[in-house]
Amino acid sequence: QDRVVAARPYAAALGEVLARLNSAELAERFPLLRRPARVRRAAVVLLTSNRGLAGGFNANLIKEARARVAQLEQQGASVDVHVVGRKGIGYFRYVGRALAAERTDITDRPTAEDAASIVDALMADFVAGNLDAVYVVHAKFNSALSTPPTTLQVLPVEPPSAGAARQRDYLLTPSPEAILTELLPLYVRNTVYRALVETAAAEQGARRTAMKSATDNAGEILNLLKRTYNRARQAQITQEIAEIVGGAAAL
Repeated sequence: QDRVVAARPYAAALGEVLARLNSAELAERFPLLRRPARVRRAAVVLLTSNRGLAGGFNANLIKEARARVAQLEQQGASVDVHVVGRKGIGYFRYVGRALAAERTDITDRPTAEDAASIVDALMADFVAGNLDAVYVVHAKFNSALSTPPTTLQVLPVEPPSAGAARQRDYLLTPSPEAILTELLPLYVRNTVYRALVETAAAEQGARRTAMKSATDNAGEILNLLKRTYNRARQAQITQEIAEIVGGAAAL
């Protein structure tokens, strides 16, 4: 959770700078800002966990990814599915869908290098025109109890709205083109990094919630079984006393 909170100010500042630099003229010069008229081929990156015992955490993420894939295919797009985490990989193997990429080496402490290794090849395909859109399905960490699955479009880049900041004048060194050349890939990698961090935090929260629920349910079952045992034991003792009293009365 601390890592999620720590990543937000940097992402916000990066988005603000990108929003202030972005313009219609510059957008035509940078492939990462290219908005195709029609999505013919897309990539969906699904982030899941390597371990289970987290309740419906992975099932909800897989359901969200399936819905996005179905939506894109209904629109006539060809969809490549990239999966991070054993749970997602296991599901798609079970249903017999071929995956474009599988990753199980990313731990619950993801790094910026992990994000780059996931998205750099996709950025290259997007720049080359082989992809028209890239989506990341991840868990959004609102709190330990609220981790809804979310679909985020990372390509083409959609700069945040700058609001009133657009009205200001800036002196840019060396140039807007040079700055955007560095910032756009960095912005995409940072978006994927945040998705990895939030999913890792959400997984821990979901597992904690699931284990607490399991512990509470086990405690309730133990209490029920204990009461059932005591009732049966009491009934047996009462029956034995009744037999003894009845036998004594007969004598």
